[in-house]
Amino acid sequence: MDLRRLSLGQLHAGLRSREYSAAALASACQENYRRHEPALNAYKTWNGDAARTTAGLADRLLDRGVDLGPLMGMPVSVKDLFAVRGLPTFAGSVESLGPSWERPGPLVDILERQLAPVMGKTHTVEFAFGGIGANAHWGTPCNPWGVREHRIPGGSSSGAGVSLAQGSALLALGTDTAGSVRIPASVTGQAGLKLTHGRWPADGIVPLSPSLDTPGILARSVEDLAFAFQAIEAGRGAAQPSIRAMDSMAGLRLGRVDRFFLGGADASIVEVFDRALLRLAESGARVGDAALPGCHEAYAIFQQGGLAAPEFCAFLKAELPGRMDRLDPVVRLRVEGAESLSSVDYLLRVHALRQAARQALGAFEAADVLVTPTVAIAPPRLADLQAEDAYRRANMMVLRNTSIANLLGLCAVTLPVGLDALGLPVGLQLMAPPHAEERLLAAALSIESCLGKPVDVLGCPDFLL
Repeated sequence: MDLRRLSLGQLHAGLRSREYSAAALASACQENYRRHEPALNAYKTWNGDAARTTAGLADRLLDRGVDLGPLMGMPVSVKDLFAVRGLPTFAGSVESLGPSWERPGPLVDILERQLAPVMGKTHTVEFAFGGIGANAHWGTPCNPWGVREHRIPGGSSSGAGVSLAQGSALLALGTDTAGSVRIPASVTGQAGLKLTHGRWPADGIVPLSPSLDTPGILARSVEDLAFAFQAIEAGRGAAQPSIRAMDSMAGLRLGRVDRFFLGGADASIVEVFDRALLRLAESGARVGDAALPGCHEAYAIFQQGGLAAPEFCAFLKAELPGRMDRLDPVVRLRVEGAESLSSVDYLLRVHALRQAARQALGAFEAADVLVTPTVAIAPPRLADLQAEDAYRRANMMVLRNTSIANLLGLCAVTLPVGLDALGLPVGLQLMAPPHAEERLLAAALSIESCLGKPVDVLGCPDFLL
């Protein structure tokens, strides 16, 4: 079965009309896994046989007219921070965290209740602490758009975007503390959604920074993101507002934020970004310059370790004593010094970020969403990041544009809008106020409808399905 041209909505309808079977979907994903692993190294733990069993059960119930939810029969990959029944959780570390991390939280429970086959657990940067996607313990997944040069897959949900690109899953669960959903989605040509902090529960997910962590989803298109978002909301018993593209782009106000987000960006990425905005403006969208108050102050705190470094250090000491000396060196690099931060200094950081978040809301008085490049630089070659300084510079540059939404409490989405001068995907980031995910996804759907899907895995020169 060729899954490349079928949306989740089309598959949902086809499963219920019995044009498609869940077993066939899972088998197609398993065949793609066999074709591309271990070369791309998307997964820490493969669960294909159990997923096919779940798919078979979904088919038997669908044959009887029993519908357990929109994700029924849809193959999903899950970042190896989420507890999944019967599968170990390593969180990218050197050994499993133990049986207590095999008890699913609410989001994985929704997948189980809707009989969505979990194809496996994808690689992550150790404890999700990094934007590059590197892991010294288990190897770094290969970006399908740069296999020959082993370009980074983006982190920390490093295997999630790769799993979608290789076709071993149709939807991916990730987490986002500073961009860990949007970065891997952007650099592998996928779409990704970072929710407002607290909108979805983080129970059953290994924490990095409880003040900033949020679950998120990656999919092959914004259309699929919207479908999955509504499916999970339905599983949580939430109200189901309609999310659809606007009838006219004339009703969409886009705020182009350049002073902070375009500094130091690759020229060809800026060119793709501006070309996309020009097309949107020609289609009727109102594109204007915008300022985002508070982002410079928030990013300065982030560069000093933000809230993640001290909160992660506290988690390790409380829950996993003795692990600090066994951390991946690139993770330890980011944690060093956190122990010396005083409680007063930590609380001052919290206060400053809250103040910056309040100031940021003013940016949305003249814009429905703010637009930036998702990642300002092309994904580097892994070989070029072996030196500590090179890794640090690249990591901060990869994280810079995405981290702001987390630090200022916004929701955000990325979608592919073209290829840079190296032939690598470029993502467009949209940011909206807290708890405005429906508005955000409607705007992203409108943009996707206007621009089409200019980044297609079939056009990837290094990776032929």
